[in-house]
Amino acid sequence: MSKVNRTIGVLVATAALTFGFVSPALATPPNIPSATTARAELSGLTVRADGSMTGYSRDKFPHWVTQSGTCNTREAVLKRDGTNVVTDSSCAATSGRWFSPYDGATWSAASDVDIDHIVPLAAAWRSGASSWTTAQRQSFANDMSGPQLIAVTDNVNQSKGDQTPATWKPPLTTYWCTYAKMWVHTKYRWSLSVTSAEKTELTGMLGRC
Repeated sequence: MSKVNRTIGVLVATAALTFGFVSPALATPPNIPSATTARAELSGLTVRADGSMTGYSRDKFPHWVTQSGTCNTREAVLKRDGTNVVTDSSCAATSGRWFSPYDGATWSAASDVDIDHIVPLAAAWRSGASSWTTAQRQSFANDMSGPQLIAVTDNVNQSKGDQTPATWKPPLTTYWCTYAKMWVHTKYRWSLSVTSAEKTELTGMLGRC
């Protein structure tokens, strides 16, 4: 999709949300904790400097794996987070609507949507996953039981890369509270550490809740 069309898509989505023209379903991963719980979990996380990236490869976090039938993890999250999603016999989404809470844009083509790992694979590697088995890393990369995966605008996800909240946050400040709760809970569930700067930013984001 061209930059012009992307811009139009974002502007239309923003205007629609502002003036109440549409009410798109908000992508909502499961088991997002309350702010109180997230604060308690954050206080319980180990604070230390990031580990080395030596040996890291996305291939060490196998994804997307089959979730059920012909559907892999990406396809399952697209169905979960979208509205009126239609799939073909191989589970590929042929139509639907996806609202990205990171930037407020709504998309009608699955190709415009990425599945974001709330805690990026490389960030997980630096904060403890380097010592995991491949099976553990596969489970993490395809975790649909917690708030670790979410459908969002592809170029926004790409701008995030492997950054933590210390250096990157969703463009919409109204989503910072939810994003912080998901980030903290994921690190807590998977016993991953945080850096001092990361904890400071997460504390501030939770303060918006």
